[in-house]
Amino acid sequence: MRPQSLRGYITAFATVLAAVLMILAAVLGAIVTHHALLFASQAVIVIALTGWGVWKVAGRTLRPMETIRADLAAINVHDLSTRVPEPRGEDEIAKLARTVNSTLSRIEQAKEITMRTLQSQRQFAADASHELRTPLAGLRAQLEEARLHPDQTDVREMAELALRDVERLQAIISDLLLLARVSTSGPAERRPVDLTELVQDEVCQRGGRIQPRLSLEADVMVNAVPGYLGRLLGNLLDNAQRHATNAIEVTLRREGPDAELIVRDDGEGIPSEERERVFERFMRLDTARSRDRGGTGLGLAIARDIAVSHGGKLHAEASPLGGAEFVLRLPLMAPPLGSHSTAVDSATPRCDSRTRGPGRPHRARP
Repeated sequence: MRPQSLRGYITAFATVLAAVLMILAAVLGAIVTHHALLFASQAVIVIALTGWGVWKVAGRTLRPMETIRADLAAINVHDLSTRVPEPRGEDEIAKLARTVNSTLSRIEQAKEITMRTLQSQRQFAADASHELRTPLAGLRAQLEEARLHPDQTDVREMAELALRDVERLQAIISDLLLLARVSTSGPAERRPVDLTELVQDEVCQRGGRIQPRLSLEADVMVNAVPGYLGRLLGNLLDNAQRHATNAIEVTLRREGPDAELIVRDDGEGIPSEERERVFERFMRLDTARSRDRGGTGLGLAIARDIAVSHGGKLHAEASPLGGAEFVLRLPLMAPPLGSHSTAVDSATPRCDSRTRGPGRPHRARP
């Protein structure tokens, strides 16, 4: 009969080996002493004792394997915190138990990450639905009122209100699409970008009641998607211009292996306990919840996603000017041989009249 376990295989192998050895010993003994029967009986006893001893020893040795198997069989997808016992020593069974526990830890971590991701996606879908529902409800109310009271409806006023809601819908949808594209963009889309020149161009293309003061180090090169980096900077400047009272400062410099961009204002600032929450999607502080100032609630979320997708970081701090300060760090590209960097410090950006734009719609700090 074929053995059905590793213990049976070990016992069978040891027994057969002992039998072969005893038969050889019996044959040799019989040839020398002519007592074949005596040697045969001794061989049978020795073989039986060998089989019994090997069965016991194999059972004790392989008992941890059975424990590991039983514990693994009891683990289910709802509770991955269980671990198998780890025998002492450095034998194969102990190494197997440690490997099993390490694998279970990685599976548990992967499950937690997956659950957090799914929860975040569900929350994001719920928030997006809520944000989209508000302008849609406004449009529906205006149209129903116009249908019920056509003689009392000011068509021009209704069109302006409807266009405002449509613009809000467009802004939310555009930002949602950008968030999706940022998460899927790859290194193939990136190219060398002069961050100094990008900052100057971005400031020159916008209007606003407050012109930022620039302090820029020249030839700060990063590897990035230019359009995404322009959007990141635009969102930070939009926030600063909406909340600043009298002053905005933009600083760009090399800081070790990174390019450091700082945008600060002298507005109302962000409370320390809210400085991480402002980067959540559809998050708006109480001071900026009105539709006129609240934007889509995605500006800083988009800025951080762009920074992270480029291997960088973006966080908020208290500004020396009294308001908010946003600090962006991006990995620098290696400078060309023989290049020398210089600093550019100007109270206002040097803008050609052809590059200065009429300004952009502002997105408030979430």
